[in-house]
Amino acid sequence: MVLETPLVREVRVGEISLETPLVIGGSNPLILIAGPCVIESEKTCLETAAEIKRISEKINIPFIFKSSYDKANRSSLDSFRGPGLTKGLKILKKVKDRVRVPITSDIHCREEMEEAAQVLDIIQIPAFLSRQTDLLLSAGRTGKTVNVKKGQFLAPEDMRNVIDKLISTGNENILLTERGTSFGYHNLVVDMRSLPQMRKLGYPVIFDATHSVQLPGGRCKASGGERQFVPTLARAAVAAGCHGLFLEVHPNPDKALCDGPNMINLKELTSLLKQVKEIDEVVRKQ
Repeated sequence: MVLETPLVREVRVGEISLETPLVIGGSNPLILIAGPCVIESEKTCLETAAEIKRISEKINIPFIFKSSYDKANRSSLDSFRGPGLTKGLKILKKVKDRVRVPITSDIHCREEMEEAAQVLDIIQIPAFLSRQTDLLLSAGRTGKTVNVKKGQFLAPEDMRNVIDKLISTGNENILLTERGTSFGYHNLVVDMRSLPQMRKLGYPVIFDATHSVQLPGGRCKASGGERQFVPTLARAAVAAGCHGLFLEVHPNPDKALCDGPNMINLKELTSLLKQVKEIDEVVRKQ
């Protein structure tokens, strides 16, 4: 039995800022969105971005760097949130200029949208905020590509409403990201059927393999995670036909200031990317 492959539009990223824009969707091969969960330091961001780019170029997987300047949805008031808007965007701009890669980060409020859009190639809307109409409209009006993470509480078909809000602004540069669904308290489960279901909406679908193994609030004042399952879910999602993988990657996840339990070690990235690259090539032949 051959799975139905609906027409999915192409989305171009970095068309203004990069010599060669990155194209996601259509019949194009798998792309990678990766980086540390949160900006811990300029040094860590630059070194991690450079190493991920080296690995991705060797394997021939287009790469977008991601790190958050402010994680406004941390479990505890005491949790590390990042350097904030102004300092964080300066660091991301430096990564973009020096490493020469497209950049994305998540935005939690409308007031930051205009300034962030001056640096970011992709505006990322966090899963918890995926239904926030004013935030989505503000993101759409920037004209930048908007990546919306499907809320843990949403069905795949509910993302049609998210798309309608964005295209009402005249912006159809849209990515949809699956990151797991709430399964009782402190747990997520991934229904791989959601990937082809969202693909039928006509926009590229990304799979977030690291947040999908998160245990929300599982450590009382912080989220836990089961990073040992990241490779399994990543391989399955690529086999199911996603257009990109989202991976939070860190040089030393056990020492990370945010989301350490569900991030993968930078040293393990090459092996995983080689596996998913081979799977993607088989899927594209379909």
